[in-house]
Amino acid sequence: MSSILAGDDSGGKKPIMLLRESYKGSGAFTLLNMSDIMETITMIEHENLDIRTITMGISLFDCSDPDIGVACDNVYDKIARRAEKLVSTGNEIEKEYGIPIINKRIAVTPISMIAASCRSHDYARFAFALDRAAAAVGVNFIGGYTALVHKGFSCADRQFLSTIPEALAGTQRVCSSVNIGTTRAGINMDAVALLGRIIRRAAELTADQDCVAATKLVVFCNAPEDNPFMAGAFHGPGEPECVINVGVSGPGVVRAALAKAGDCDLTGIADIVKKTAFKITRVGQLVAVEASKRLGVDFGIVDLSLAPTPAVGDSVARILEEMGLEHCGAHGTTAALALLNDAVKKGGVMASSHVGGLSGAFIPVAEDEGMIESARCGALSIEKLEAMTAVCSVGLDMIAIPGDTPAEIISAIIADEAAIGMVNNKTTAVRLIPAIGKSEGDELSFGGLFGTGPVMKVNRCSPARFIARGGRIPAPLQSLKN
Repeated sequence: MSSILAGDDSGGKKPIMLLRESYKGSGAFTLLNMSDIMETITMIEHENLDIRTITMGISLFDCSDPDIGVACDNVYDKIARRAEKLVSTGNEIEKEYGIPIINKRIAVTPISMIAASCRSHDYARFAFALDRAAAAVGVNFIGGYTALVHKGFSCADRQFLSTIPEALAGTQRVCSSVNIGTTRAGINMDAVALLGRIIRRAAELTADQDCVAATKLVVFCNAPEDNPFMAGAFHGPGEPECVINVGVSGPGVVRAALAKAGDCDLTGIADIVKKTAFKITRVGQLVAVEASKRLGVDFGIVDLSLAPTPAVGDSVARILEEMGLEHCGAHGTTAALALLNDAVKKGGVMASSHVGGLSGAFIPVAEDEGMIESARCGALSIEKLEAMTAVCSVGLDMIAIPGDTPAEIISAIIADEAAIGMVNNKTTAVRLIPAIGKSEGDELSFGGLFGTGPVMKVNRCSPARFIARGGRIPAPLQSLKN
């Protein structure tokens, strides 16, 4: 960032001038002065503002083939060709504009759809092809080892789901997701029961690596097709051939703005968050437009979610505490999170021509320094987190649970979270990590953005008979909108 302040040239123009010209040219910003630019620089230098990810979505429908070897080769070749310049382009934009771009990622068509045409059921071969392609182009994650089973299973779906633990344990970069419910379809409880066992198996296969495979598996209700964030990203069947989606992040910026505001009322806090979200999102719009132009692909969306990290000063929990809570998890946390999430959406949507993905505030326990502390001291429970998911962008995310938690309890947690999403017509998700060999109070350490997970207490009362019933929970009345 010192290059901006020093005025280093890039293509004959100073980066600060490039920022000005790009803002004007993006179509979203008609009024911009030097103080706006300097404020953005301050956010980057001192408040952890960054572009969390540039994610290229790639359609793989033309890669299908009855011969699974041919199909896997097609998948590898297309990803390697389409994403060849993704990382270098992201690095160029980061260098020229002085905006940190933390991750460059890929999302692909749900592999279950591509694999269904293959005669062989050895679907994990697709995961290994994805992993090789991701390594070849230099991205840190590739999402889309995915199945959409919210209303039932296709002939290949059950077999595909059974390969998820092996696929995640045997790869470094592949992420998986399963959509088990929607507001229009209800909840596929047979899939919910199966996912409880799959999550446990994924953790068991990587028990010697702090159960890392489970961190790469997300179970959704109302999964968005254009989400750029991992581990839940996939390129939906309604998406273009190739597209750029960008996820921004700025919890530290929001907290700093609230700290400067002092003792204003909650209406004032909402106004500050809206204005700050606008400033954060316009940086994402700048990067998204520039990346899509340089790569020659469609600009999809900006996901304006506040995505935390384990770094101090980059926490959603600390924003809630800045509002006046002693700890995240105290009574009042759900109300504070509702205010934050709504204000982020209202402010961000004015700064981009295309807002999508999840967009709001994330609450991944292991990835948020403030939530890690709240979980350690007992202020934050899974039950409170579940209540918070009714008003935030995602769900029960990156939560370590005791290693002896039965599969049916994992399934029941998924069912509860899916019900919140289904009834409220919103996206909810579950990413649980059974900490094999560990108990409540122990910790898992994943490193990097995945952070550290304190093993949280789980209600041990059995839901086994409920989960064993199977079937489908019917769609709610509010699904009848036609």
